[in-house]
Amino acid sequence: MSSDPNALAEKLLDAQVEFVIAELTGDRFEDVIRRDVADVLGVADTLIVGEVVDRAHVKETAHRVVDKIGGSDIVTEMVEAIAEAIYDLAESDEYTLGDVVDREPVAALIEQFLAIHTLHNRALERLTESPLVATVASSFVNKIVADFMAANRARAEKVPGMSRVLKAGSSAASKVRSAGDRHLEGFIGDVAGRGAQFALRRTNNAIKELIHDAPLHDAAMELWDLHADEPVSVLREYLSKQELREVVMIVLDIVESGRNKEYFGHVVEACIDVFFDRYGEFTVAALLPELGLTGDDIVTELITFAPPVIEAAKENGVLASQIRARLAPFFSSEQTLELLASAQAD
Repeated sequence: MSSDPNALAEKLLDAQVEFVIAELTGDRFEDVIRRDVADVLGVADTLIVGEVVDRAHVKETAHRVVDKIGGSDIVTEMVEAIAEAIYDLAESDEYTLGDVVDREPVAALIEQFLAIHTLHNRALERLTESPLVATVASSFVNKIVADFMAANRARAEKVPGMSRVLKAGSSAASKVRSAGDRHLEGFIGDVAGRGAQFALRRTNNAIKELIHDAPLHDAAMELWDLHADEPVSVLREYLSKQELREVVMIVLDIVESGRNKEYFGHVVEACIDVFFDRYGEFTVAALLPELGLTGDDIVTELITFAPPVIEAAKENGVLASQIRARLAPFFSSEQTLELLASAQAD
């Protein structure tokens, strides 16, 4: 046996590297993973989240993630590509909307929205503050009235002699309006403004009555039922791929613009505070069931994804070199060599 401690240390290092590689590959890998996961969860069951993780550090990390990853090119490219991929998904022809979304939660969502009367009333009240919206409402009401009058005029003209009476009335009204245009311009403008506000209030009242009293829930569910048995691909009739791309990118721009605002930082911190307030007293292991995970789930995923990566690293020699690089300092340390020399001397 060699009396050189360095040579012995090198042989021990080789043996240790081979042992670790054997642990990470082949038939032993699954047993090792199950053992190590169980050991880690055993330790995690003794650690309290609020004691081992500082919420201030989590907030700092969250800000860095939002700032750096949130604005990366890959996010923009992936969001657009994923939207297009879903749009072209072949399986959309095989599944109906009813297969994808259950009817009960849709009905509950519609019912809940229609029941939020404060939301409806407040939103409609804010609309009255907009002159442009009032003008639109006025145009909307005037259009309805005009269409109604035109329809009745068409019926009236079928009555013998009524056509000349209507024509004469229109001519007289036109002359009166023309003569008074210059003198009544300000008055008409004021009346028009009041008329727009009046039209808006009438429209708002009609909407409120429609929401509160009319069977909108049943009507909305009938609309859902009409689509529920149709393939998901029917939704393409409502939106082209180009329109979807543009909508997605606009939404992404909105998110991006909000992400950089100070307010969004406060929102992120509030979310982290909620997590710590609710789960800070849990052990790390106890969080897994809250996430819907078990130790077996972790083992399954590791067994599924780790072997191909480890095998590739073994084949190209990276695995052995990395293990050796981490173990070598121990075997070449002065203390280890002294122990080996002492053992040989004995």
